Amino acid sequence: MSKGANQKLKLYYLNQIMTRKTDDEHRLTMPEILSHLEKYGITADRKSIYDDFEALRDLGIDIIMDKEGRSYYYYMGDRAFEMAELKLLVDAVQSSKFITAKKSDELIDKITGLVSEYQAKELRRQVEVQGRIKTMNESIYYIVDELHSAILENKKITFEYLTWNLKKEMVPRREGLYDESPWALTWDDENYYLIAYDTQEKKIKHFRVDKIRKLTITDKVREGRDVFEAIDMASYINMNFGMFGKAAGVPVHLRFKNDMVGIVIDRFGKDIPIKPSEEEGWSDTRVTVMISGQFFGWVFAMGGLVKITGPEDILEMFRKECRKQLGQE
Repeated sequence: MSKGANQKLKLYYLNQIMTRKTDDEHRLTMPEILSHLEKYGITADRKSIYDDFEALRDLGIDIIMDKEGRSYYYYMGDRAFEMAELKLLVDAVQSSKFITAKKSDELIDKITGLVSEYQAKELRRQVEVQGRIKTMNESIYYIVDELHSAILENKKITFEYLTWNLKKEMVPRREGLYDESPWALTWDDENYYLIAYDTQEKKIKHFRVDKIRKLTITDKVREGRDVFEAIDMASYINMNFGMFGKAAGVPVHLRFKNDMVGIVIDRFGKDIPIKPSEEEGWSDTRVTVMISGQFFGWVFAMGGLVKITGPEDILEMFRKECRKQLGQE
């Protein structure tokens, strides 16, 4: 690139220098700024830099000047994201098993490009999650995008759906393609799920997005609108433990140790009724859930601190599932 072409990019490179080389704790003097510009083959004088700073401010970029004694220092102040917000994003990306290790590195590189090189080092701290398993499906980001497009365009989709075999290989769950009407995407237990209507079986079905392959948006209009208009999607998702519930939501009575109230509210929301139990130190509540192995597993995992007290048929289902797991049935 010629020197003249570089000069035309002076404002861009100046912004990059202030973004990457300065922050609240790291500032540059005017000679240092001119020196950095020279590395890009750009020559400038102080006055032109002052004008450029004003232009950057007009663009909403917070260029600050501090005076200490007879010296002036320049740095970038407020940015689009605060460091606390970016740390949260980096932690979410790094710890999410939905995002592949390769994509995690790429996303973190983009996030750290929003701050100074000094702040970037702080953002690159590793999030240690014991036993974290990262997805191996690199195409999942494009699949999610296509699913959103299908929903927006009101179109049906076809795809291949995979499952694991005993050789730890991902293989098609069945011969042929699934033909579904996509209606929503949701995040549950660190995975993306597609909520769709299956015309042939006339019911709502769920699919792990990272197990979808060969996705095609068809020209056919989606089906199942009346089904989805009849339900409250937020409540439906909240009731659907582990996304594998097969029955309609049913009321269940739970009894929990009082110090478990936070966990119960986190699971079912703060609008659930809570009243003192006949057992001292315990409370009762009534929740609506999708009866499934995942729901029973959640109750069992509470180690007796959360108990099902009714209805009797649900309680018997839970007892039967426990006996089954113990090999007694």
